[in-house]
Amino acid sequence: MNTNSKSEAYAAAGVDITAGYKAVELMKQHIKKTLTSGVCSDVGGFGGLFELDLEGITKPVLVSGTDGVGTKLKMAFLMDKHDTVGIDCVAMCVNDIICCGAKPLFFLDYIACGKNIPERIADIVKGVCEGCVQSNAALIGGETAEMPGFYPVDEYDLAGYCTGVVDKNKIIDNKTMQAGDVVIALPSSGVHSNGFSLVRKVFDVENSDLKSPVDELGGKSIGETLLTPTKIYVKPVLALLEQVKVRAISHITGGGFYENIPRSLPDGFGAKIDRSAVRILPIFELIQKHGNISERDMFNTFNMGVGMSIVVPKDEADKALAILKDNGEDAYIIGEIVESENKIEIC
Repeated sequence: MNTNSKSEAYAAAGVDITAGYKAVELMKQHIKKTLTSGVCSDVGGFGGLFELDLEGITKPVLVSGTDGVGTKLKMAFLMDKHDTVGIDCVAMCVNDIICCGAKPLFFLDYIACGKNIPERIADIVKGVCEGCVQSNAALIGGETAEMPGFYPVDEYDLAGYCTGVVDKNKIIDNKTMQAGDVVIALPSSGVHSNGFSLVRKVFDVENSDLKSPVDELGGKSIGETLLTPTKIYVKPVLALLEQVKVRAISHITGGGFYENIPRSLPDGFGAKIDRSAVRILPIFELIQKHGNISERDMFNTFNMGVGMSIVVPKDEADKALAILKDNGEDAYIIGEIVESENKIEIC
């Protein structure tokens, strides 16, 4: 740790440089768990170096994604639990780039806070590292910015960026889609990291008991349930792509079914979703009940228990389900592709 760099004037303005150094030292134990063979630099430099292994890739295409955790962070503040939101941050990025068929390579995070509390920053990065381990991506750098007067002392923001690689001839091409293709659902772990502005309003989280058990949630509290980290689908999806011709993948984030599934469909085709097949999680039923929200608005805001949808040829559906289940996903069929100008129909 750098013990020579210290500014009393800067500290008087609210920025503690030494706290930043301590935070880096605390997080290094977690970062080590994410290191892969391509990492060529240590944390603390001015850039993260990564050597690209192109073995077996004829035309490498880099795929990048960036996102944040959004107002789900408010739940972390209220629950004073900070070691899982980093998983959300990674998930929101890596789950996006695998929709192209890309394998995540490395990740960087950005934390902005009102006051650098080293132990809290280390907790946040611990979650980021867990997300990186789950997606086999290396955490090769990041930034912690202490911004007094801009953020409240006990609050922070968290965002991330990832890069992956895919062989150009293996990029998922939805132009191969056909009527009769099957839509497969990968279950979500909960609300994930979208729609929390509505969730917070429905439950009035700033003025509610977030820690008492709730029968409808199997004895878990609302706070615990809402903080459940976003599921990372990298490993099962990459395993599927090795053996099945996947037509399209959608990451069901903000905008729910109505916004995200159509993003992966070519012109002239729509997804016909069987409403009765969707395994809706109890937290969404509770949100709908407490907020008096229409079913359409629920499906247009939340993932409703489906974190990702995958389109495969009908004759490969059983094989796809078996591969996904062998890789820990209780996948199931929720619909089919039809010729239609209406991009999605839930019936």
